Amino acid sequence: MGTTTPSTIPGYIAGTWDVDPLNTEVSFSIRHTMISKLRGRFTQLEGELVTGTDPLQSSVTASIDLSSVATRNDYRDKRIRSAGFLDVANHPVMTWRSTSVREAGDQYIVDGELFLHGVTRNVVLKIDAGDFVESPTGTRVRFRASGELSRKAFGIEFNRPMEGVVIGERVTVHLEVEAILRTA
Repeated sequence: MGTTTPSTIPGYIAGTWDVDPLNTEVSFSIRHTMISKLRGRFTQLEGELVTGTDPLQSSVTASIDLSSVATRNDYRDKRIRSAGFLDVANHPVMTWRSTSVREAGDQYIVDGELFLHGVTRNVVLKIDAGDFVESPTGTRVRFRASGELSRKAFGIEFNRPMEGVVIGERVTVHLEVEAILRTA
């Protein structure tokens, strides 16, 4: 596999980008009832991307306000924010920062450190190469990413059967990110 150059990514632009929280979605799913998935998202986030002259020298940082969890069920959201799960009172923010970028076929793999629930662990994201576009509100990049983490690795140990039902250990994360090129 050869080294990626900006010319192999259509419209590639090196620069610093601010994540647009209105057009970005961070969602998750986890096994629930052993036959279905609980799905949710976080509505308050911020982040910065730096696309390097060489795409493999790019970096990402992001933070998410954990109190913004939304699963379409107020009771469940309150439980997820509680000490038994995210413990938002003591750990209000989740942060992620990339540590390296590498190629894998037509995708990029971004290794990074996720700080959640007072614990830092490596979490890998698979990135689909983005679209760089001009819009009336500035130059934008859009891309998708996904990854998986173990809630237990972050000390989120809730595992009490709920009427014979157990919450899964593996959490799948999906990101639809849009960012705006910083001009100043």
